[in-house]
Amino acid sequence: MTKQEIVTRIAKQTGMEKTIVMTVVEAFMENVKEAMIGGNEVFLRGFGSFIIKQRAEKVARNISKNTTIVIPAHSIPAFKPAKAFLNAVKEGK
Repeated sequence: MTKQEIVTRIAKQTGMEKTIVMTVVEAFMENVKEAMIGGNEVFLRGFGSFIIKQRAEKVARNISKNTTIVIPAHSIPAFKPAKAFLNAVKEGK
C-alpha cells in the first residue's frame, strides 16, 4: 500500500479532503523522523513503537578485493509492532 492509497482510504472513511489528509500524514511522518533523529523513540499504544536499534562495530569482508573492513557502530530505525497488532497479523484478521 502506498502513501497515496492510505490518504485515499482515510479521506473516504473520515469525509475529509485528500489535501488535508495528506498534510496530516506528512506531518505525522515528519514528526516521527524528527523525534528519532533527536534520539527519541515514538510509542503508539495498540499499534507499535518506532525504536532506535544500536548496531555494534563489526569486521566485514569485501569479497571482490579480498580485504577486510571495519563497519563502525551505528544506530538504525526500526519498528516493533504491539502485541495485539502482531497477533492480528499472525491470525490474518
